[in-house]
Amino acid sequence: MDKFNLFTKKLLEICVAAMLAVMSFLVFLNVVLRYSFNTSFTMTEELSRFLFIWVIFLGAILAFSENAHVNVSVLSDKLSKKGKLILSLCTNAIMLICCYLIFTGSYQQMVINWHNYSPISSIPTGISFLASTTMSFGIGLLIISRLIVNIATLFRGEKV
Repeated sequence: MDKFNLFTKKLLEICVAAMLAVMSFLVFLNVVLRYSFNTSFTMTEELSRFLFIWVIFLGAILAFSENAHVNVSVLSDKLSKKGKLILSLCTNAIMLICCYLIFTGSYQQMVINWHNYSPISSIPTGISFLASTTMSFGIGLLIISRLIVNIATLFRGEKV
């Protein structure tokens, strides 16, 4: 399982890095063309927007996997280790519900917008909602794995 997690994480990192590189190259090229030759690629803005959306949502999965999101620990610092574990179970359950809501809403919007095409590049606008669907699914899987570990720790009675 650890090899799969490492492979998935590396794949996401490569995808995010490649998207950032392509997006940066397209924007830089467009700026150079616009100011030096008074011309530009018309699709650059739309492609950059779609890539930026995907970078944000895939980056959210990576940040969540590394616990890099903002964490307010005012309450959890005052709890015992078992209390922290129970609080973690509750917050993970709430986040899983949020992921479910984001997934269902994003999926519905993706289906609705799949046959709407962006005006210049003719890319389906549902691609944007596919990014949030992917993000909610990925984070949901991470939350489920955390819940399983926390529940197993709680029921085994291990020293937390």
